[in-house]
Amino acid sequence: MAQFDVYENPSKTTRNHYPYIVDIQNPVISDIATRLVIPIGNMAMFKGEYMTKLTLEVEFNTKKYILLTPQIASMPSKRLKNPVGTIKHLRADIIASIDFAITG
Repeated sequence: MAQFDVYENPSKTTRNHYPYIVDIQNPVISDIATRLVIPIGNMAMFKGEYMTKLTLEVEFNTKKYILLTPQIASMPSKRLKNPVGTIKHLRADIIASIDFAITG
């Protein structure tokens, strides 16, 4: 598992609103059974109601989404299968959004 890999949301219940999940955990922490993740939401579901420093606009597979940093969570690593892409090019922005959530 690589940091900033994107996975299809394994939950059929929430996949319509949050089609993807991004793994943000550093690979140094690999001995635990969970990964830190942030859901990626459909832009249309949020009707422009988001904070640009906290919830980043992400383009993935030619569509625009929202990285929902306030919904950071842990997930069993076994639920994350076969990455569908990466957003590692947004590393600095993702870390800045996490920092903003913590320090303001």
